[in-house]
Amino acid sequence: MRQIIAIGGGGFGREIKYLKIEKYIRNQSKKKKPKVCFIPTATGDDSGYIDSFYKAFNSLNCKTSHIDFFKRTVNLEAHIMNQDIIFVGGGNTKSMLAVWKEWGLDKILLKAYTEGIIMSGVSAGAICWFEKGITDSWKDHQAILPCLGFVNGICCPHYDEEPERIPFVKEILENNKIAECIAVEGLCAIHLIDDIPKYSVSFGNHKNCYLVSKKDSIIEHNKINNAEIIQL
Repeated sequence: MRQIIAIGGGGFGREIKYLKIEKYIRNQSKKKKPKVCFIPTATGDDSGYIDSFYKAFNSLNCKTSHIDFFKRTVNLEAHIMNQDIIFVGGGNTKSMLAVWKEWGLDKILLKAYTEGIIMSGVSAGAICWFEKGITDSWKDHQAILPCLGFVNGICCPHYDEEPERIPFVKEILENNKIAECIAVEGLCAIHLIDDIPKYSVSFGNHKNCYLVSKKDSIIEHNKINNAEIIQL
């Protein structure tokens, strides 16, 4: 079974408190002490972010590790293929993907995904799994960015959290640059199983994921087909 849990915003990167979504991700592995690897490339391997990861997932009885690209780097394939869960942090998606491709991590992650290792992450770590993502990797504008393409579709994180997100999605729909977009609110995640969105997982106050599209010049926000809402 292939799994992706893509978080729109929130989690241990902001506050180590309830760890609702982290517990949810951990529990998908069915292991007593799952191996969880953090990939913080999008923040340039920020040490504070790495420390927060260890505090969060160590408290959930996980065997934790992380991958550095800006210090000496481990044998990537051997390390990734020995994990139960991969968690990708937020930050600059474009720079992250460029580093990954240079090191061949994109191909290793695809192999891991097809072999059942759970892929997860927030923001950059949410959109990277899709064909394309809506990103603010550029300081002065939003953009549509080609991503890894493990699953079909375009994903936008932080949909209700960052004021530029909704207008940009509206603009690219109206200009026919995209046909539709999976919009994931903060404190929510879309959980895909075997490449299909199965659950909208809210760990905030009734947050949700939407399929945003245009019909007769009207922007519509619909629930994702057959995706069950889970409130943590």
